[in-house]
Order: sequence, then C-alpha cells, then structure tokens
Amino acid sequence: MKILWAPWRSEYIKKVDEERECFLCRALKVDEREGLVLLKGKRAFVILNKYPYNNGHVMVAPKKHLSDYLLLDQESVLEIHKLTQISLKVLKEVYSPHGFNLGYNLGRVAGAGLETHLHLHIVPRWNGDTNFMPVLSKTKVISFSLEKTYKDLKEAFKRWEGSL
Repeated sequence: MKILWAPWRSEYIKKVDEERECFLCRALKVDEREGLVLLKGKRAFVILNKYPYNNGHVMVAPKKHLSDYLLLDQESVLEIHKLTQISLKVLKEVYSPHGFNLGYNLGRVAGAGLETHLHLHIVPRWNGDTNFMPVLSKTKVISFSLEKTYKDLKEAFKRWEGSL
C-alpha cells in the first residue's frame, strides 16, 4: 500500500494571506538549509519551493525585493537567466525529467501566491506525472520529502558555487 502525504500544501493554503514578511527575503536572512536556498549569486538566488507542484520545483528570484519585472536591472536579468540554466542542468542531472514548465506569475490575478517579490518557477515534468489524483480528488502526489529533495539538489548545486 502506498501512502499519499503532502501536508506542506495545506500549511501553505491556511497561511497564504497571513504572511507578514516576504518568505524569499526571509530565506536570505536565515541558514541556507532552513531557508531552502540552493545557490546564491550576487544579485539572485535559487530556492526550493516549500509547497511544490512537483518534485524538484525550484524558484529563481532576485535578491532585491521587487514586484515589477520591468524594474530589474540588466545584470539581475542576466543572472536570473544564468541561474535558470544552471537549475535546468541540475534538475536534469538529478531527476531526469522529460520536460519543464518555466514561468512568472505577475500579480494576484495571474496566480501569484507572493506578488510583491517576483520569482521564476521551474517545475520538472515527467511523462505520465498528471494522473487521476488531481482531477478526481484535487490531490497532487509528491513522492520525495522536502528534506530529501533539498539534500539531493544542494549537493548538485554546490558544483556551481562561484560560477556566476
């Protein structure tokens, strides 16, 4: 028998409108493990999504607290996209996904859970990863714990430290 367990999603849903401090800014102030930070550049960073849509769901965000993509300076834009390339390479190496969804949710109406600090979602996808669970029971199966995912990815991201 397999057990479906994804308590981090319900935690997020209950608290989404109560957040006082930006979780991305907070992640930069605490220990990397506690903040789920995988790699820091000079202007941007990669963080594991605490409430993932799929295994290995990461986000790339500027260190500067901005909501408007058009206000990013060119150095930050370039570093975000370099970190995106690194993230894709790491995720391919560690999890061998068949594809990816990449995107920004700009504004609440676009689906942003955090609309004040822009961030790029990178969601690994596999053939067959969409099944009856989300359709019939509105439940997504995440097969690895956050701890295992962080450990696997952090080890792979370490090889890229200092490359930006």
